[in-house]
Amino acid sequence: MIASGSMHDSVLLEVLSRLAPGTPLRQALERIIQQGNGALVVLGHDDLVDDTSSGGFWLQEVGFSPPRLAELAKMDGGIVLDDTWDRILAANVHFLPDPDLPTDETGSRHRTAERLARHTGKPVVSVSEGRRLATLFYDGRKVELARPTVQAARANQDLHTLERLRRRLDDSDERLMHLEITGLATFRNVVHVLQQGELVRRIGRQIETQTVTLGGEARLIAVQLTELTRGIEQLVASTLADYLGGRRARFVPEAIESLSLLSDEELEDATLVGKAVGFGDLDELARPRGVRLLAKVGRLPEATRENLLRHFKTVEQLFAATAAQLEEVEGIGEARAAMLRRYFDRWRAAAATWDPDPT
Repeated sequence: MIASGSMHDSVLLEVLSRLAPGTPLRQALERIIQQGNGALVVLGHDDLVDDTSSGGFWLQEVGFSPPRLAELAKMDGGIVLDDTWDRILAANVHFLPDPDLPTDETGSRHRTAERLARHTGKPVVSVSEGRRLATLFYDGRKVELARPTVQAARANQDLHTLERLRRRLDDSDERLMHLEITGLATFRNVVHVLQQGELVRRIGRQIETQTVTLGGEARLIAVQLTELTRGIEQLVASTLADYLGGRRARFVPEAIESLSLLSDEELEDATLVGKAVGFGDLDELARPRGVRLLAKVGRLPEATRENLLRHFKTVEQLFAATAAQLEEVEGIGEARAAMLRRYFDRWRAAAATWDPDPT
């Protein structure tokens, strides 16, 4: 999975877009597979690549083309392209990356490719003869460049999983809101929302990676993905801002980063998640500021939200405020105060009939 929404993800997606079906390099990889050959191709060149290279032969001003790359792949050694992928620099090269670098791969070509990518920082593609499949190794990630039909099937399967997870997240979010209104929310309930939100974000990133490798066939999947991940980052950020509270709210970006760095296994452990974002006892009653509540109000300017939070301090005070008291806040006129009061009343009425343990 793709674990964070950092600049590294953007770079990976850029690399994958240049390997999408129909691109020159993908055409070359398909030729190699059709020929029944394997290959190891380094997509870039610098001194680190030179340091790990042995033997082979270096070419002079040889432009890249799919047929040329496919022909050179018939030799046992690897191939080196320049950083623009426009020229073939070397062929039949034997690579010797640091053998102490970690790898989970079992095949010799894939082991070399993963270590070479880690050693040099360059994207490396390995083509397996037996599996007839090209795999990209880059930035500690592994992405299989499956045929579009196979990749589309995987993406659609993951969309079904994402849809189910999004429903769970929405249920957890609504449950937390009801618990907040009744004063029964604990940090464990908050952590559950954060776990679900981060999981949805990760699956979304994974599908986004798949859609990039699908090229033009990804449009419908991308539309569904956008709909299922809408508002996720805002929900996680507003939840953290609600419960980190006051001046600690400035640590929200750090908490989001800590959450993204957890492994999939660690994300399942509520205690580890709570520790990562700065919570204490998870069974302690939590007092939200009202950030999540106000984030759900449409067409409410950010400055007005901040004024409300400074004025009322907690969710309890917001729910207790009369329309007249709401009007005292800068940016809140009579119409907006009435709208907010109706909004709070609807949530309060829903909480009054809410069953925390439906059977």
